[in-house]
Amino acid sequence: MLTLKYLAELLEKNRPAANARVKEFAIGGRQFDFNSRPAVMGVINLSADSWYRESVCLSAEAAIQRGRVLAAQGADLVDIGAESTLAHAARADDALQNSLLLPVVKELRAANVLVSVETYEPAVARACFEVGANVLNLTGTGHAEELYRLAAAHDAAVIICYVQGAHVRAVGDFDFAADPTAIMHDYFARQIELATKLGVSKIIIDPGLGFYYRNLQDSAVRVRHQMNVFLNTFRLRTLGFPVCHALPHAFEFFGDEVRCAEPFFAVLAALGRTDFFRTHEVPRIKAVLDTLRTF
Repeated sequence: MLTLKYLAELLEKNRPAANARVKEFAIGGRQFDFNSRPAVMGVINLSADSWYRESVCLSAEAAIQRGRVLAAQGADLVDIGAESTLAHAARADDALQNSLLLPVVKELRAANVLVSVETYEPAVARACFEVGANVLNLTGTGHAEELYRLAAAHDAAVIICYVQGAHVRAVGDFDFAADPTAIMHDYFARQIELATKLGVSKIIIDPGLGFYYRNLQDSAVRVRHQMNVFLNTFRLRTLGFPVCHALPHAFEFFGDEVRCAEPFFAVLAALGRTDFFRTHEVPRIKAVLDTLRTF
């Protein structure tokens, strides 16, 4: 059970980190003031394998319309992916990803919607940058240097995801060790050093809570890990860059009320001082964050 006692002890143990401030910057000409206002990222899935049906768009027209709706609902940025992270999902090669992504990215940018593209393939990132993508949501480590150089050349932001493997589709068991947040801190520190060395100045870090590690399939273990990372987010902010979280669904607990899951986890993420909320439920999350800011 999550208690006030646990929260008090967490704060007391890490009190200096609670005051950490992160870098603020513009994306696509739009300023993001992370220290005073968290941002919301809506989701568009172009893969039929993606499980969150409300976010799945099986045509360019549907995806473009959803992107416009998400922006109207309050999304600061729209994240688009063409390959599901589910373990059983079909793989999408570079050509397929580009055929799905490019028309959507191009039209949403023409409509002045900021766009993030989720990929770990350089050919896909390059093509998307060339039609206006503003952010690379990097879900792999295998081509990090090449991808960082591409982002720097296009003045793009990079979301560096924590991945224990070459990419999100190649993960095994999650190594918890004694303190997962400390391990993530070290990983992000190394990646930030590399990215900045290669010219990337706009960096966001993401602990990768939605990735399908084998030993996190037990719902109680997975949700406990996710809740722990949410509440410890402020410790990662000591790296000096904003933190993004993909809000989970916890279907085993929420069942028919699964669309309430992301708003619940958003409260925990906000308590941990998350800067960017990646969600399938933009209006619900925006309402949660607006309410929390009134306190």
